[in-house]
Amino acid sequence: MSNTKEKQVKICHLYPEVLNLYGDRGNILCLKKRLQWRGIDCQVSEVKLGEKADLSEFDLFFIGGGQDFEQEVLLKDLKSGKGNEIKAAIEDGKTFLCICGGYQMMGHYYETKDHQKMEFLGAVNFHTIGGDIRMIGNYAFKCTPESGGSNIVGFENHSGRTYLGEGVNPLGNVLSGYGNNGEDKTEGIRYKNVYGSYSHGPILPKNPEFADHLIKTTIETKYGSCELEPLDDKAELAAHDYILDLVLKGETSGD
Repeated sequence: MSNTKEKQVKICHLYPEVLNLYGDRGNILCLKKRLQWRGIDCQVSEVKLGEKADLSEFDLFFIGGGQDFEQEVLLKDLKSGKGNEIKAAIEDGKTFLCICGGYQMMGHYYETKDHQKMEFLGAVNFHTIGGDIRMIGNYAFKCTPESGGSNIVGFENHSGRTYLGEGVNPLGNVLSGYGNNGEDKTEGIRYKNVYGSYSHGPILPKNPEFADHLIKTTIETKYGSCELEPLDDKAELAAHDYILDLVLKGETSGD
């Protein structure tokens, strides 16, 4: 098993100028730091609206959350060729972390409460239906074993209800809160190495075990093996466990 210090991870931050709600950019900072602390070379490139880039060069992609009108703006850019490159990267097993609006865009469509249908990327078999009531608040879910099995704490704020199709597994199961739709107790998606979630906040600094799962998945996909050097996460895990306890007891607000 080769030394991680000889490895390099190239991260693509897609549409940072548009999809940047609730500090989601912090996910990039978290990944970069956790790689650097282990002596792993990390390069981060921002790919904005209208910019061309060879997406096949990247190992890990991040897409944050945005408003509905911002998603409409992005669809034109995706149809210019970027969408096909994203689909190819997904099928190649590249790692994707997609949050809220960025997560919804990976599905087939978003249907508004007025039955207007917005066709999305269709890279993953799911769809989203708009609702009258916003699902908002601090929440928690447990990742499935294939996604690391850790408990996640986060903040959700969405009116869209997401329903998974055949061949797509949830990222996890809701412990407290709404998740995908407030009905079936699922949260997020896991398809190949695509991880989608409604968790803002950002998700990774609050949940270091999940951050390391993404890093390990990325390095194993690129190099075939990975043994991550442990980090001192005592403070992060103590904060995580404290908030998890409050969420499960219903003692946090959605403000």
